[in-house]
Amino acid sequence: MEILRVFNNNVVLAKRGDGVVILTGRGLGFKAHPGQRVDDAKVIRTFVPSDGRDPDHLAELLSEIPPEIIRLVTDAMAKVGLAEQCETQPTLVMSLADHVAGALRRARHSDNIVYPLQAEVRSLYAREYTVAEQLLNELNRHLDNALPQKEAVAFALHLVNAGFSTGDLSYTYKMTGIIQQILSIVEQTYSITIDQHSVSVGRFITHLRYLFVRISQNRQLANEPEPIVNSIRQAYADAESCAWKIAAVIQLRLNASLTDDEVAYLTLHVARVAADMS
Repeated sequence: MEILRVFNNNVVLAKRGDGVVILTGRGLGFKAHPGQRVDDAKVIRTFVPSDGRDPDHLAELLSEIPPEIIRLVTDAMAKVGLAEQCETQPTLVMSLADHVAGALRRARHSDNIVYPLQAEVRSLYAREYTVAEQLLNELNRHLDNALPQKEAVAFALHLVNAGFSTGDLSYTYKMTGIIQQILSIVEQTYSITIDQHSVSVGRFITHLRYLFVRISQNRQLANEPEPIVNSIRQAYADAESCAWKIAAVIQLRLNASLTDDEVAYLTLHVARVAADMS
């Protein structure tokens, strides 16, 4: 590999084959310069920028985080089954490492922080929260339990956020609030109480999360087979009415009009949830 840019003693941008990667390792950039061969023995982590993100910007952000924190986080991620994300999602590594660095500073100064939507995060994102708890426990094994249990909520949100294109955690908070609002609409429409741990609700929440991703990427469903869409409408008229209420909320909250196909699939999920909860 050939060095393209040196950010500090521990972070460099390098050319690998036809692509560009970000390399971290203590002393990797010390007295190094563009055009020089990378000292492979000093490379601790290799990050591959994805989703069209600017590798220079990502490398610059990583260079501002202590290398020992980056290594601690990436090692912990690998231990809990996130090894692939370590390489392919540098923004996730960066956001988690930056968060851990901040959490350790708060712990040293006894600064308390309250995370909103804690119950919602545990319920709506059960899979990510489970992984987040494992990640927290793995980190605390090396930090003398310096991180409080509530940091699992923040870790879970970062894991959820990795699925969106914005890279902005506030977007994930917003999505969480909208999902809660949508579930309330279904409850009010059918006069039911939703069990957020049920299979049908879990599938509905997963569908909503992918819907939000499609909205953020301007890739809503369209041109679905017309017979399928029409049959959903005919079979679930009440659910379709509820789905259009949901579409109105999404239009208001995200300034995005849903396609007829998206509303049709919302209809199907609403019908399944209503049937299971009745």
